[in-house]
Amino acid sequence: MGWDWTGDEVIWAMQGAEATEQGNCSRFKGGQLPHCCEKSPFIVDLLPGAPFNMQTTNCCKGGILSSMIQDPSKFGAVFQMSTSAATDESGFHMPENFTIGVPGYTCAKPVQVAPSKYSSDGGRRWTQALAPLFLVQSAAAAAKDYLEQNVFGETPSLLQQIKDSNRESPSLVRCSQHMCPIRVHWHVKQSYTHYWRVKITVNNLNILKNYSQWNLVALHPNLKSLIQVFSFNYEPLNQYGQINDTGIFWGIEYYNDMLLQEGESGNVQTEMLLLKDPDMFTFREGWGFPRRILFNGDECVMPPPDQYPSLPNTAQLEGLDRGLTSLQLNNSCRARVTTGQPGMQ
Repeated sequence: MGWDWTGDEVIWAMQGAEATEQGNCSRFKGGQLPHCCEKSPFIVDLLPGAPFNMQTTNCCKGGILSSMIQDPSKFGAVFQMSTSAATDESGFHMPENFTIGVPGYTCAKPVQVAPSKYSSDGGRRWTQALAPLFLVQSAAAAAKDYLEQNVFGETPSLLQQIKDSNRESPSLVRCSQHMCPIRVHWHVKQSYTHYWRVKITVNNLNILKNYSQWNLVALHPNLKSLIQVFSFNYEPLNQYGQINDTGIFWGIEYYNDMLLQEGESGNVQTEMLLLKDPDMFTFREGWGFPRRILFNGDECVMPPPDQYPSLPNTAQLEGLDRGLTSLQLNNSCRARVTTGQPGMQ
């Protein structure tokens, strides 16, 4: 992450992370130089196994964070630093223009919150922060700008895309019309008398990039009646009390929690069994397909409902190929629906 100092601050020491540049510290004569003298420092997480004297509690995740549901021990990373003004002794000045360094995301202005308390002797004595703040991450403005320029406008070929230091470089992906790095198949596979079965396949089209600790979030009204997920972990996300229509899927450790690069092994898949809710269940008008899909937080621009394949509203599906749906997920691409046999089952 990074920020802009509003005063004349420098970072004297850090634990749990490090600044990518030391900057010009020539004004300091003799003794130990500051860790970073940059006006706009950029801080990166340390790798696991960093020297003990460079660590702090709950640090050193290598910049890889899990969701709170997937692994509560890895959803956050902590670092601490010692700062002071080089010439101005008036006290601490709140930094501004925070960024997490991820294209498409911005941070709101810091908000002062109640001070955090820390124990250094097993809970007998507590110390607290002097100037705590809280940052809210937002993707709305940046995502809107990105979609307007790269989705709803004409998307240039891979070699013609503009290089922008504030945006991630285009991924090296398998050539296709959409050039999206991730593809998701939501396959309505079978209909029984009281149940129906869905197969989900996630394909990685990146040639050189894989995804560790990936996750997939889906919104569908029938998830409240989910009976079993066979090859993924699953947890409902009850955001609105009793409304249980959203859930998160992620891989099973050492089995499919790593989505490998494009190729024969570059996919993960599962099937799930759902109970037919007599008050709402139907195969008409695309009801069997998800309302929203997100992969690692990137949301698919869903197609209009009238473009979904129609399915027979009978107990036993016939001609199952009509029930296959492919959604290309990435915030650089428009979602697409195709019928027929997908490239990877």
